[in-house]
Amino acid sequence: MFIDFFYELRRRKVPVATQDWMLLCQALELGLHDSSLDGFYHLARTVCVKDLAHYDGFDAAFLTIFKGIELQSIQLVEEMKAWLGDPKQLEGLTPEQRALLKSLSPEELIRMYRERLAEQKKRHEGGNRWIGSGGTSPFGTGGFNPTGMRVGDGGGKSAMALAAERRFADYRNDVVLDVRRIDVALRLLRDLGRDGAPEELALEDTIDRTAKNAGDLEVVMRPPRRNRAKVLLLMDVGGSMDPYSHLVARLLTAASRAGRFARFRAFYFHNCVYDQVFTEARFRDMLPVADLLSGSDRDERLIIVGDAAMHPAELLEPGGSLWYGARTSGETAGIDWMRMIAEHFRRAVWLNPDDERRWAGTVRILGGLFPMYPLTISGIEQAVRKLTRGT
Repeated sequence: MFIDFFYELRRRKVPVATQDWMLLCQALELGLHDSSLDGFYHLARTVCVKDLAHYDGFDAAFLTIFKGIELQSIQLVEEMKAWLGDPKQLEGLTPEQRALLKSLSPEELIRMYRERLAEQKKRHEGGNRWIGSGGTSPFGTGGFNPTGMRVGDGGGKSAMALAAERRFADYRNDVVLDVRRIDVALRLLRDLGRDGAPEELALEDTIDRTAKNAGDLEVVMRPPRRNRAKVLLLMDVGGSMDPYSHLVARLLTAASRAGRFARFRAFYFHNCVYDQVFTEARFRDMLPVADLLSGSDRDERLIIVGDAAMHPAELLEPGGSLWYGARTSGETAGIDWMRMIAEHFRRAVWLNPDDERRWAGTVRILGGLFPMYPLTISGIEQAVRKLTRGT
């Protein structure tokens, strides 16, 4: 069953490495699971799961392997509750007998409890040794011992209940979450480099130079590391993009945070970029695309967000922008403007919030110009890898 659990985790796409599994075995040997299924659930999840995105897969695997095993445990617990709930009446003790009971330290008490629990095989009542009821043993209920520990009700949700709740189902990689998750994904776009005048101490170089100088101190300074990444974000708004406005807003919030990139700009368009983009979603303040390209480095990272869904004429025919009353010359087809943008930027991606199963028609055409990824955490991570590594 234990080995089956390992392979079930792998089957559920939970990336459990061999060293992780060996670490779990060592933790079990040390008793960190408290010899309980609940303890094993939390211990295994802590050791084997490195990302919240895999919590759902872990719970599903745990249910598959261990579902039903708790029934025997529950039955045993009920028997013990029934036993402890109806203890044998405590026999009276004389003051002399009470005086003979020795005090135990907490450490001795825990050690003895574990030893007795391992040795005891059946219910016990009365007496002064076993875990039971109505006696003078240090362990049990309904008895008497001045330094004893009560063995009675405890509680909390079981491991099976926690796994069955599947509370982490929303942490899958194919679901868009919050700004924080998007922010973490975008961090990989950073391009750290040392520019400017030397302003900070290069500790390793200073130590190396000083050692070569036989201990004569030589301080080495270097320019500080700065993020040199430049990002241009073009966002489709209105019409079929209205249902996804909250998702695009989260992306914009994460990308525009102060200090995230050396340079960040965001512009709006509707359906397709023609000869102009807009600085706000009401399309009042426009910037010609020619000026946008002339003021953009070719190595600037371009991210386009939109569902790429429109009437084919809007994309393929000259004057296609007139379909929704755009104030453009209409002499160049939208596909030509998009091709011009794609050829200018060496690194560009398209994030599409629509279901991949509906990617057809104009979506496929634009997907041939720009590498297209879904607007999910997984899709953003893939797009970032494309922008940074070209893979």
